[in-house]
Amino acid sequence: MVSIEAVMIDKPEGMNVIIGQAHFIKTVEDLHEALAGASPHLRFGLGFCEASAARLVRRSGNDQELTELAARNALAVGAGHSFVVMIREGFPINVLNQVKGVPEVCYVYCATANDVEVLVAVTDRGRGVVGVIDGSPPAGIETDADASQRHQLLRAIGYKL
Repeated sequence: MVSIEAVMIDKPEGMNVIIGQAHFIKTVEDLHEALAGASPHLRFGLGFCEASAARLVRRSGNDQELTELAARNALAVGAGHSFVVMIREGFPINVLNQVKGVPEVCYVYCATANDVEVLVAVTDRGRGVVGVIDGSPPAGIETDADASQRHQLLRAIGYKL
């Protein structure tokens, strides 16, 4: 038997979260180093669900509040080898390549400031992430005016020339 649970990620409005899958306890230290090296201003916390041995939620970060929040969210998801990174004073676009470049990282499910639910499959053997619900469904297809506003926004915030 398999059941599916939707686990809502607890995060303040506007805070960013990265959720992924890795494969080894070394992930905690390597993710920490990758995030710390991305920007001296980035505040982050991470939680990693160890899948064997002690099966603890391993945690690290440079901000105690974010570290506790990431660890609590990782525990709520409870899927082996999954990780949750909470970030402030930075955006996923600034760290996503560094996160994906960590050798232990297998997959990134989402990187967002939206409300997120993690879909977790539950069996007698354990729990595993099967996907995420990131934000709300589309309200329509963009118009030419919407596209123009998008182009202007990306240039105004410095992501495009």
